[in-house]
Amino acid sequence: MTAEHAHGEEPLIPMPALTLDALRRAVAVVAPSRLPEFFQEIQDAFSQAGDEDSVYPIRHFYQRWGATVAIERRPSVAARLHAAERALANPDAKARERAIREAAEIVQAAYREVAGG
Repeated sequence: MTAEHAHGEEPLIPMPALTLDALRRAVAVVAPSRLPEFFQEIQDAFSQAGDEDSVYPIRHFYQRWGATVAIERRPSVAARLHAAERALANPDAKARERAIREAAEIVQAAYREVAGG
């Protein structure tokens, strides 16, 4: 199976705009347990942006959470990623290698989706 979403699987929500409010609402729907992490990371991004006099930390925050939403809004994709993450603890090196490839494919596809391509 490729990292693209399963054929015919409808996402739980449309892909939100990469704005703070739209991403917050999307995370609240697709991964509500991660809202504390979301809020901590936006605070960290703004602090880092101020310290570095750069917008890069904020852009990175939006891209990262956009990718998170892109994954979590499709339950089968999210389930595959979470299974791959659990498989990283497998004592079998080949199983870990497969898990790394699977997770990388899923995350790369999500970042492509966020980038619009």
